[in-house]
Amino acid sequence: MNFSNNNPIYIDIYNQYKKYIELGIYKPNDKLPSVRMLANDLGINPNTVQRAYTMLEENGFIKTLPKKGVYVLDTNKKNASKEEYLKKQILSLKNSFVTKDELLKIISEVYDD
Repeated sequence: MNFSNNNPIYIDIYNQYKKYIELGIYKPNDKLPSVRMLANDLGINPNTVQRAYTMLEENGFIKTLPKKGVYVLDTNKKNASKEEYLKKQILSLKNSFVTKDELLKIISEVYDD
């Protein structure tokens, strides 16, 4: 693994493993190297790897199962549930008489910040 000079090492690890998962190199239910093993392989502190794994877990890419390991989640399910959640929220807004134009204006304001 190559580390950039611009990012902290944990960000480089996060980005690399995120890319591996998105490209399908690591598939759903694949087991990732343990924190200790990856830290040893890379010659870095285990806390650095743990920080990257924590970010991956917070963003829905992996799941840590105590005493079993770290596994890749099915990101298609994550995206489907996120889409369903958004649809429910938009339907609730629609039922509260928020117009499509009002909603699109607010979305534009949020994303243009």
